[in-house]
Amino acid sequence: MGVVSRSWDGGVNAGKDPAELRHALGVPIMPASLERALTHRSFAYENDNPPTNERLEFLGDSVLGLVVTDTLYRGYPSLPEGQLAKLRAAVVQMGALAEVARELNLGNYVRLGRGEQVTGGRNKPSILADTLEAVIGAVYIDCGLPEASALVHRLFDPVIARSARLGAGLDWKTSLQELTAVKMLGVPDYQVEESGPDHQKSFRATVRVGGRVLGSGVGRTKKAAEQQAAEMAWRAITADSARDDLTPGDPGSPDGPGGPDDPGDGDGTDPNRES
Repeated sequence: MGVVSRSWDGGVNAGKDPAELRHALGVPIMPASLERALTHRSFAYENDNPPTNERLEFLGDSVLGLVVTDTLYRGYPSLPEGQLAKLRAAVVQMGALAEVARELNLGNYVRLGRGEQVTGGRNKPSILADTLEAVIGAVYIDCGLPEASALVHRLFDPVIARSARLGAGLDWKTSLQELTAVKMLGVPDYQVEESGPDHQKSFRATVRVGGRVLGSGVGRTKKAAEQQAAEMAWRAITADSARDDLTPGDPGSPDGPGGPDDPGDGDGTDPNRES
């Protein structure tokens, strides 16, 4: 039988002490503000309706959008407006926010009603994304835009960098499909296995390209696992292509000037053989 934990507000399974989260965030946010940012409406309905995080979520969404937009505008001056908009959408979409929230273990701190808790609410992408936006909004209220902007940069600059490497669809599955089409390798084939109870499933995906398994991934959703597998396959094919770029005739390639198969080496190798 599992251990039932008691939380910072005295309730059963109502979340870990937000002081730990405050330390992890590294910002001087007031405890009352952080408590509100962590209060989901399901908790409020069951506990005399304290203020929820919905207004802070509304504010944090705008702060996040502003900082990300400014970062993209300044950091990618050659991208046209349409591509900037797609890139911004990829960075601030619910799935990306949920993953950032998971890295903070944010789900452990949310104040949820019992119904949400027993149905896996601490790992629901919508709850995680909304709570993260509420936390950003609370930091903006208490600490101002410079502190909120610094927090967004710490959390989302890696997301921006990853998204900027992707293709037109701004996701790894689309990028892999584009790459395999260009290389004429065939359509990627995904196989997914799931395990665990309904409220806490885990998914493992593998992707085959040309009959070979080139990537695998594990995630809490089928999409997340497939994206991870696609990224691994994309990197494998890209690495192979980089090696192939040392084509015959390139300096330093096996068949290029100075290479072991250079006719000038006098090794008797046929200079017209196929590479």
